Amino acid sequence: MKQSVETPPAADDRIYERLIQSVVDYAIYMLDLEGRVISWNAGAEKIKGYAAAEIIGDNFARFYTPEERDAGAPQNALRLAAAEGRFAAEGWRLRKDGTRFWAMVVIDPVRADGELIGFAKITRDMTELREAQLELERSRQALFQAQKMEAVGQLTGGLAHDFNNLLTGVTGSLDLMRRRLDQGRISELDRYITAAQGATSRAAALTHRLLAFSRRQTLEPKAVDANKLVAEMEELVRRTVGPSILVQTDLSDELWTCFWDPNQLENAILNLCINGRDAMGDGGRLIVETANAVIDADAAAQRDMPPGEYVAVAVSDTGRGISPELLPRVLEPFFTTKAAGKGTGLGLSMIYGFAKQSGGQIRIYSEIGEGTTVRLYLPRHRGDAQAEQPKEQPAKPPAGRGETVLIVDDEPTIRMLVSDTLADLGYQAIEAADAPTGLKLLESDVAIDLLITDVGLPGGMNGKQMADVARRRRPDLKVLFITGYTENAAISNGRLERGMHVLSKPFPMEKLATRIRAIIEG
Repeated sequence: MKQSVETPPAADDRIYERLIQSVVDYAIYMLDLEGRVISWNAGAEKIKGYAAAEIIGDNFARFYTPEERDAGAPQNALRLAAAEGRFAAEGWRLRKDGTRFWAMVVIDPVRADGELIGFAKITRDMTELREAQLELERSRQALFQAQKMEAVGQLTGGLAHDFNNLLTGVTGSLDLMRRRLDQGRISELDRYITAAQGATSRAAALTHRLLAFSRRQTLEPKAVDANKLVAEMEELVRRTVGPSILVQTDLSDELWTCFWDPNQLENAILNLCINGRDAMGDGGRLIVETANAVIDADAAAQRDMPPGEYVAVAVSDTGRGISPELLPRVLEPFFTTKAAGKGTGLGLSMIYGFAKQSGGQIRIYSEIGEGTTVRLYLPRHRGDAQAEQPKEQPAKPPAGRGETVLIVDDEPTIRMLVSDTLADLGYQAIEAADAPTGLKLLESDVAIDLLITDVGLPGGMNGKQMADVARRRRPDLKVLFITGYTENAAISNGRLERGMHVLSKPFPMEKLATRIRAIIEG
C-alpha cells in the first residue's frame, strides 16, 4: 500500500505553493473530503479552462462525463484512494467549454497526523499521445494488410494456371459424358462424374483458402497447432512458389501448441516461402520445419528474447544467401534486396514486429551460396489447440414434405440446380432472379417455408437486405444465405440473427438438402 501524502511543514508552504504553480503541463489541485476543489494551479487552468476563482468550492465531479457521474465514478475514485492509498485511471474528462480530453488521473489521500483531511489530484492531458498510439496501431494494421495483399498478388498467377487445369477437367468430363450418353454407354459415366466432382472440390478448397487468407480481420491470438497449419497450407505454398521449387516439410512429433494469431502465422510462413523462392531464381529446395525449443538464459540473451519454452517454425531455402554486410539490415522496414517493383521490404520487418509483440522472436541464418533459414520462435501455450467442428458425414439427403422454398439467385444455373434438386426431394420450389422479384413474392400471401438467397444480388438490394425487409411481414421466416464470398458477408455485427443460416458456395446438392431439412425442422 502506498504512503498517503502528508501536509508540508508550515515554513515550507510558500515554497511548496510556488512549486505547484510553476507546473503547467499537469493539473495539480487539492480536494476536501467531499471532493470540493480547495486549490488550483496554473496547469489545471491550462488543461481544464477554469480560472481558480471559477472553480474553487465546486465539486470535482463536474470534470467527469455525464455517464461516469451517473455511475458514481467520482465518489468511487475518492473511496478507493482513501482505502488503497492511491487511485489511478485513464478516461474521458470535460473542459470548461464542454469538449472532452483523454486524461491520466492520479488521486492520493492527504493526511495530517494520520487523519485523512483531503485528497491531492493530478491530471495530465493524454489526448495527443492517445491519438498517436491509435494512429500507430492503425498504421500497423494497414501495413499487415499491405504485406498480406502483396502475398495475394503473388498467388494469383499460379492460381489462374491451376484453375484453368481444374476447369479443363470439369469441361472435359462433361463433354465425354455427353458423348457417352449419345452412344448409350451410360455404364462409363461414373468415372467422369467422379473426375468432375474431384476437380470442383479442389477448386472450392483453393478459393476458400484464398478468401480466408486475404480478408481483413482483427488479429486474435489463440492456441495454434503449427503442424496442422503447415500441413493445411502446404498445397497453397506449392502452387505459389511454382513447379521449379521442391517443397518439403519436416514436422516434429509431439509438437507443443503455440500462442499466436493463426492468420498472422500463415501470412508469415507464406511470405517467407515467397522470399525463399525469389532467392532461388530458377529452382531449388524449400523446407518448412517445426520443432520444440527450450531457450535457457544464455541462449535467450544471445537471441534477445525471454528464456522459456517455444515452438520454432523455420523456412529454409537453397538460394544465393545473404551477405554478412546486409544480414543485420534485413529486418529494417522497407529494406529489400529485390529489384525495384518486386517487393516493398515490409515482409521480414512486419514478421519481426508481430513476433516481438507476441512474446517471440525471429532469427535469420545465412551463408553466401548455401541459402538462408528464417526461424520463428513462438511462445508455447500450455493447453490444446482449438478443436475443429467434426466434418459432416455424407448421407442420403432427407426428403421434403411438400414445403415451399423460395430460391433467389441471379445465376440461372444455380437456380435450376437448386430447384430441380428440391423438386426431386419433394419440395415446392419458386424462383426469383433478383431481390425486388423475390420481395414481391415474400410480401404476397404465398406460403413460404424457407427463403434461400444469394447474398450478392443485383438491383440495389442484396440478399441480406431483402431478408430483413421480408421479416417485417414474416417475422418467423427462415433464411439460408448461399454465398461465394466468406461467410462474414452475410453476418451483421459478427453474428447471424435467429433463424438465419449461411452456406458457402460451391456445395454438393446433398449438403444443401441436409441443411434445408435441418433448418425447416429446427
